[in-house]
Amino acid sequence: MMSTPAPVPHRSVNRVRALALVSATALLALGACGEKSPKEVGAAPPPSVVAAPARSAPVEEQATFVGRVVAVDKVELRARVQGFLKERKFSEGQQVGTGDLLFVIEPDQYEALVQQRQADVTKAVADAKNADAQLARGEELLKSKNISQAQVDELRAAAGIAEAGIAQAKAALAAAKLDLGYTRVTAPVAGRIGLARYTVGNLVGPSSGALATIVSRDPIYVQFPLTQRELLEAKRDVREKGGDPSKVVVRVRLPDGSLYDQPGHLNFVDVTTDPGTDTVTLRAELPNPDGILVDGQYVGVTAQAGDPQSAILVPQSALQLDQQGVFVMVVDTESKAQIRRIRTGREVGPDIVVTQGLEEGDLVITEGVQKIRPGQMVSATPAAGLKAPEGGSGQ
Repeated sequence: MMSTPAPVPHRSVNRVRALALVSATALLALGACGEKSPKEVGAAPPPSVVAAPARSAPVEEQATFVGRVVAVDKVELRARVQGFLKERKFSEGQQVGTGDLLFVIEPDQYEALVQQRQADVTKAVADAKNADAQLARGEELLKSKNISQAQVDELRAAAGIAEAGIAQAKAALAAAKLDLGYTRVTAPVAGRIGLARYTVGNLVGPSSGALATIVSRDPIYVQFPLTQRELLEAKRDVREKGGDPSKVVVRVRLPDGSLYDQPGHLNFVDVTTDPGTDTVTLRAELPNPDGILVDGQYVGVTAQAGDPQSAILVPQSALQLDQQGVFVMVVDTESKAQIRRIRTGREVGPDIVVTQGLEEGDLVITEGVQKIRPGQMVSATPAAGLKAPEGGSGQ
């Protein structure tokens, strides 16, 4: 009689099933690996980056400041005599020339005063003639002893006083004529005239303040401050290049960001330093035929010294910074990314000047730096509008 096999515990059954499942899964995985192509099994392709070659270009040495436009001539018209304003001979904002009549103050009382002073001169001349005649008569009488010497001396003094009276009357007449002339307010300089602060009929005088202001337009000044250190460095640079400070070209950037199309030149350096800011005021003269620059406005000022010098430029987007300083990532001849420490100069639009560390043609990575590490193979794509040099950087 055959014996019945002992039952298998439930836990053992589960273990066997698990082992069988693992084995099957491993076999399927091995089979799947065996079906992959060599390309799928190989290493991942190198990361793509955007790179641009360092380029050499002429760059002008320049410095940027904030300046203020100042008129060459700025005159406040004032009344030098008192009276009612009779006429205004201009339109506000118009261009006026030297000597143009602008205001007329009622001249009647000053004309009358001139006539009175003229009469005083006539009387003084008549008095002097009479005094001279009396003196001549007295000197004749003195010869015949019919008058004393003391009387003749008195007559001589009276004649001298009469002569002085003529001079005094003529001086008063000249002053009266001068006051009469001041009733006509004319333009001492050419330029544009501003708002009239008084209308016809108002009483004006020396204490009334400015009647209007004339501001010259062309040429015009731009003033800007420079620290003593910057001034010394600028003078040294100009001297080393054999240049003339008066030939430093000054360009102006307008408040809307555009560049003013008329360059100017330095024509004055102040003789004193502002003790509060340790700055010296420099002044440049620029043509202003269209009146674009207006007295008192703030502008950007760029001073360019000497002829343009060749410099290495790279896009500012390529710059990286760490504890050791500024660096860029370059692509070497083996298409590997490498760190290159550099020194930079000033900004030139979207680019920056590199004074040390790069040569013309070095392929500088501008995009994708975050995806790579030094020594890693990369696939460099030229930046928009540029063609990457063949064979990497040419080093």
